[in-house]
Amino acid sequence: MPQSPPPLPTMTIGAFSKASRLSPKALRLYDELGLLRPARVDPGTGYRHYAPEQLERARLVAWLRRLGMPLAGIREVAALGPAEAAREVRAFWSRVEAETAARRDLASFLVDHLTGTAIAKETTMTTTLELRYAALSDTGLVRPANQDTAYAGTRVLAVADGFGAGGAPASGAAVEALKHLDDGPLPAGSVLNLLEDAVRGATEAVREVAGPTDEVGTTLTAMVWTGSHLALVHIGDSRAYLLRDGALHRITHDHTLVQSLLDEGRLTPEEATAHPQRTLLAKALTGDAAAPAPDLRLHDALAGDRYLLCSDGLTTVVPEDALRETLTTVPDPAEAVRTLVAAATTAGAPDNVSCVVADVVRTA
Repeated sequence: MPQSPPPLPTMTIGAFSKASRLSPKALRLYDELGLLRPARVDPGTGYRHYAPEQLERARLVAWLRRLGMPLAGIREVAALGPAEAAREVRAFWSRVEAETAARRDLASFLVDHLTGTAIAKETTMTTTLELRYAALSDTGLVRPANQDTAYAGTRVLAVADGFGAGGAPASGAAVEALKHLDDGPLPAGSVLNLLEDAVRGATEAVREVAGPTDEVGTTLTAMVWTGSHLALVHIGDSRAYLLRDGALHRITHDHTLVQSLLDEGRLTPEEATAHPQRTLLAKALTGDAAAPAPDLRLHDALAGDRYLLCSDGLTTVVPEDALRETLTTVPDPAEAVRTLVAAATTAGAPDNVSCVVADVVRTA
């Protein structure tokens, strides 16, 4: 009669806990959740025993917990091979960074506001800073109609890029829903709440135009001026840029499939440029009742800042170096928007082109 092979050596839960730096309590929890099953459970005592080769998985679970990944995400990552797991970790951290950036800006503002410095700053700066602005929208050379809407007012700057059969009414409705914020002074302490309310109004206005579908809708990138801050709302692939001290910074994140693949490391920037689905939106204002919420952020304003808001009809054909060159060398906002649209036209303008340029200047 053949003999059974000797049992493989195992480690007690105490020894495994010390080697993996996971507490026995955590190991019992991960067993219950199916994240890290023991190699053997003693039928008499119920003691858990672990194989030495399980240490690598245990360390991975511990690292992912320290990273802040939810248990459901850890379960998925732990089941993948190294390359796939690395991509998922990269994608998770990209999402964390995006969420943290928005919270960091809000936290910074709240600290200033609660300590009274924001109120003092606004009282001082409201009478010394203002916006000078211009907006321009063009059909381009290929599209039969212009579905973009561009607007610049005393306090509201906005660009919306409509799509679908009702794209033009959708973009117009979204921008129109923000224009009431132009009517009076807006305190920095409540501007994000006011903007959030206005965006809900814009969403409802788009739904009235689009009906219950996600085939019709619009992007929306807008900024609202308080006299010392600019509050930003953004959804879709229109963009906002800040030119400060000669450096051009993109202050929005594209909500597109291709951008998600870039964030996750699944595409290179060169591959993204030629991707067949580079215009496919991951987020937009549509008639869909479950449409995701836009990004909301608050930016400090400094004299000399220049902002550009534009639809993707500009950024897909005019590189950022050329945008920076125009914004740096053309001082008048009206002339700057004409120059930007002309650059898109020279490049073929396959899409509608819209842009807003606004300068933060000291009043006389």
